[in-house]
Amino acid sequence: MNCLNEINSEGFVVIEDVFSGEEIKKIILEIEKITSSEVENSTFRKSEDLFAIRQFHKEVPESLKFIFNSNLLKIIKSIKGEGSFITKSIYFDKPEKSNWFVSYHQDLTISVNKKIESENFKNWTVKQNQYSVQPPVSILDSAFTVRIHLDKTTKENGALKVLNGTHKNGVIRVENIDSKNEVETICEVGEGGVMLMKPLLFHASNKTINNERRRVIHIEFNNQELPYELEWNEKTKVL
Repeated sequence: MNCLNEINSEGFVVIEDVFSGEEIKKIILEIEKITSSEVENSTFRKSEDLFAIRQFHKEVPESLKFIFNSNLLKIIKSIKGEGSFITKSIYFDKPEKSNWFVSYHQDLTISVNKKIESENFKNWTVKQNQYSVQPPVSILDSAFTVRIHLDKTTKENGALKVLNGTHKNGVIRVENIDSKNEVETICEVGEGGVMLMKPLLFHASNKTINNERRRVIHIEFNNQELPYELEWNEKTKVL
């Protein structure tokens, strides 16, 4: 299973049936064990339109034995080979009547352990003692994201839409994109399928209009260490 050429040329690829129905049920069960708790957690974000868990792989560690099945491990190896590790993970639950939408953007920040003023690291922020920063393009270029779909995702319930190949342009402002000359793809994915994408690929999602829930586990990977004594805050080896 090798999707390296497609993700390099288009910036994304959709692969169906990576997880069986039984594996999806087991992942959801582990999530529900955590989310049903009354304990307040700073990594949880709750609203009428979205529920999210930051640092998902740390908050729901029992799910990892089902997430990293043989299919997903083969996919990761085909993109980066040995040495890839998790750098960030988020669980998104977009409810049936969600009005949550996200406009076109690139994923430009990484999570690090501390703030060190360093060349080509900029736009520092901190939330709940978590530092984020925009790293050099070389680090973003070496990253890729796996989006695991726990529900069938279509254009009616907020499937990602992307501008093909825009990851090749580096970091640019969305208003500088000539949208008339870009190819837009709506990335519909079945339950148990995954979407892989490059963080610099412009992507967006619309509101839900069909009263169908959309749950996605978003996991970012890299195989590059950081300079200047910076460290990936969520680093977890998988290969």
